[in-house]
Order: sequence, then C-alpha cells, then structure tokens
Amino acid sequence: MTTSVGPTGTSRRQRVPREVRKAQMLDVAEQVFAERGFAAASMDDIAERVGLSKPMLYEYFGSKEGLLVGCINRARTELRQVTEHAVAEADGAEDALRRAVRAFFDYIEHRRVSWCMLRHESAVTVPWAVDEIEGIRRQQTELFAMLTAGYLPGAGPMDLEAAAEVVVGACERVALWAERRGDVSAATATEYVMRFVWSGLVSVAAR
Repeated sequence: MTTSVGPTGTSRRQRVPREVRKAQMLDVAEQVFAERGFAAASMDDIAERVGLSKPMLYEYFGSKEGLLVGCINRARTELRQVTEHAVAEADGAEDALRRAVRAFFDYIEHRRVSWCMLRHESAVTVPWAVDEIEGIRRQQTELFAMLTAGYLPGAGPMDLEAAAEVVVGACERVALWAERRGDVSAATATEYVMRFVWSGLVSVAAR
C-alpha cells in the first residue's frame, strides 16, 4: 500500500497491484539470496527490505523455499523469452546459434543479480534447489536442440541433443571465466563459444 493526497488534502491508500507487489518481493529476495545464499537469508530481512510484513511474504509464496523457487522460475521464464526473441529473425544456423548464445551472455550481464543467485544456489546440496536450476539447463538445451534441428537436418537427434548439452555447458563455464577475468564482454564471450562449437556442429551435419 502507498499513501497519496486526495483532492481535499486528505491522505488515502493506493493498492499496489498484486503482480507489481510480487515482482517487488522477487527483486528483493533475489538480491538477498545472491548476497547471502539461501541458507543464511531470512524472511525477516527480505520483508523489511521490501517494506512489508513477513506474513505477506508467506501469503504470496508459502515459505522461504517457495520464494526461492519463484526467483528461479522467473529467471527461467526471462531466459527463455530473451532466447526465443533473439533467434526469431535468425538468418541460417550459424546466426541462430550465435544469437542464442549472445542472448545468454547479455542476460547475465544485464541481470547480474539473477546470475549470482543461480550460480550460488547451483552449488548447494539442497536437492530441490538443484533440481529447479537443472530445469533451466534442460530448458536451454531443448531450445538449442530445436533451433539447430531446424537448420541442420543432416544431424541426428542424439547428435543435436549432445551438441545442445555441450553449448549450454560451454556457456556456463565461459560465463564463470569471464566473471573471474572481469574484462570479457558478452560479444567476446559469444565469439569464443562459437569459435569452438560451431565447427563441430557443421562437421556432424555434413556426415
């Protein structure tokens, strides 16, 4: 709820739309999870930063676990959307793959907090958290396999599936390497992945 002044000078409450409030909660929770990790994050701290009561967090997400799942699911949706948008006007297989890889690196560059949260939680041993993040990897491998299948009809289903796993794994590792160095742009990271992956895809399709 926010306060505004009415035409008579009296203050009145304005109701924040549910989806806006939910996004605010996810933004703050994502930041806290990225800073502290799931285990050390507290619902009290998240509620205080959002400016709401803790019971309202539970009303929206049910638990701290539900709040983390909400953050991960939002990242999954966003990543799928930016990838699909990036390849919508691709001109051939190489351009499609380059656009998809670039979409990943652009996403983690512009959504750094989301990337930090996913990177941190992917290292934990809580099975449900690992499974949720693995769902993002499966989503991306399916997208890569589908887009290359449309352009590389000579490659078999298993070849495309394996290639998609290689691309996703390569993107993750290059992203970590780029983060450690601090001087690798999204464009440069994309070109490194393409340099070492594309020739392999072409050779498979040509068999």
